[in-house]
Amino acid sequence: MNGKLYICATPIGNLKDITLRVLEILNFVDLIAAEDTRRTLKLLNHFDIKKPLTSYFEHNKQFKGEKIIKELKGGKNVALVSDAGTPIISDPGDKLILECIENGIEIESAPGPCALIMAITLSGIDSKRFLFEGFLPVKIKEKKERLEEIKSYPHTLVFYEAPHKIKATLKCMAEVFSNRKISIHREMTKKFEETLRLTINEAVEYFEQNQPVGEFVIIVEGAKEGAKNPFSHLSIPEHVDFLISQGIEKKEAIKKCAKDRGIPKREVYGIYLGE
Repeated sequence: MNGKLYICATPIGNLKDITLRVLEILNFVDLIAAEDTRRTLKLLNHFDIKKPLTSYFEHNKQFKGEKIIKELKGGKNVALVSDAGTPIISDPGDKLILECIENGIEIESAPGPCALIMAITLSGIDSKRFLFEGFLPVKIKEKKERLEEIKSYPHTLVFYEAPHKIKATLKCMAEVFSNRKISIHREMTKKFEETLRLTINEAVEYFEQNQPVGEFVIIVEGAKEGAKNPFSHLSIPEHVDFLISQGIEKKEAIKKCAKDRGIPKREVYGIYLGE
């Protein structure tokens, strides 16, 4: 009989945020698969939990996933944890979930801390609908291209960013988004937690004067009414066909349609090709 994989959310800073259910699971399972075993060991030691650990991160997920599946098929119960917050959300784990599904292994998710949700609740920016982008590409050209693709999106945008990249990211946002409202959150639930509610231009200026420290969540307001896609009255296939009729090749037309509408290119491909 197969074991079960438990997806366990762990604290993003304050250890008191761990749930009773997650503590129960961590005490129950046979093995804990951790993004960084050293960080997870500190958490386990704090709660006096003694369990075997194995690493599961971006660069070893291919062969480690196979080993974890083997353990699960052998009847062992396994907990998946990331360094902080909810696994899989901009962290390793999605491939392991697919492997479990393919092998008929049961999965259970134990909810808890999630930085993006906490940041949205603190931002003061519309929270009814939002697009979670996670981490933007590192290269400036690719970063700007992605921002261009979503700049017409009318709902709130959410990003994760590292301290050594936030200045460049904010400058790119100032170029592409102009001067929208922005809320920047760092070190959430920790001693030096801070929320900055500014405009993008003010944020650029702030970090010219202040050294970025800690991990960041950036919340940006969506495009204003006047900035919405002028092709919104057309369906996506009609939009693509119109661009083709203007002499644009199909591949480029699909790419431009995605950029105009602020949606992923693969989404336009799927709708246009009927996939």
